[in-house]
Amino acid sequence: MNNILAVAGKELRAYFHSPIAYLVMAIYTVLCGFFFVSITSRYVQMNFRMMMMGQGAPPISLNDVIIRGLLEGVLTVVLLLLIPLITMRLFAEEKRSGTIELLLTSPLTDSDIILGKFLGALALFAVLVAITFAYFGILFIYGNPNAKPLIANALGLFLYGSALLALGMWFSTLTKNQIVAGSIGLAVFLLLYVLDWITEFSTGAVGKVASYMALTTHFDSFAKGVIDAKDVVYYVSVVVLGIFLTMRSVEALKGR
Repeated sequence: MNNILAVAGKELRAYFHSPIAYLVMAIYTVLCGFFFVSITSRYVQMNFRMMMMGQGAPPISLNDVIIRGLLEGVLTVVLLLLIPLITMRLFAEEKRSGTIELLLTSPLTDSDIILGKFLGALALFAVLVAITFAYFGILFIYGNPNAKPLIANALGLFLYGSALLALGMWFSTLTKNQIVAGSIGLAVFLLLYVLDWITEFSTGAVGKVASYMALTTHFDSFAKGVIDAKDVVYYVSVVVLGIFLTMRSVEALKGR
């Protein structure tokens, strides 16, 4: 465990010794803030119009309009674009700089290296999750949202990002070019995001399989504040799959 934490710490420091961490956090903070203000303003205007019409407060809660709208409608897409920036360097940079041989021949096991790198990337992603819920905290100062659904919201966002990170780490082992690794990640993530669209014209077995594989299908319950075991299992399975495929790729690198 100490070896894994040591690798994770090294990876996290590498992020902050380069522009990647600051770029990702800056872009995410600006986009999250912009859409938070936009959605909140829309809610306030809707509330004001309904009060002027004498209908009282709108029937939809702060959680449904602002929190769910931001998480499900915006941030899931933003993360598709930003997570490849986090994962593209994990192994591609090691291969480009020639340090991959030193890393693979060190006393560390393959699992130490892979889990350590994954945890380092996950720690940076946890900062993005914290930024998200810092914005949500503003709602408690000026409004009265329901706090209980936030547990499911946080878990869903964390699992969603973890799944993307695990897959992105695998893509990083396939090439020594960070741009190529990031491009592969972005293309696959977008495909997984839109797979659910197949159900609009296919309701058979193909449509059901595509819907189950889609990232958005399993995030919907979390966005509503509901923790469903099948959705947790899906994201955990994707994380395990990504780590497993990364291990196979690393073993192939050692065999060359």
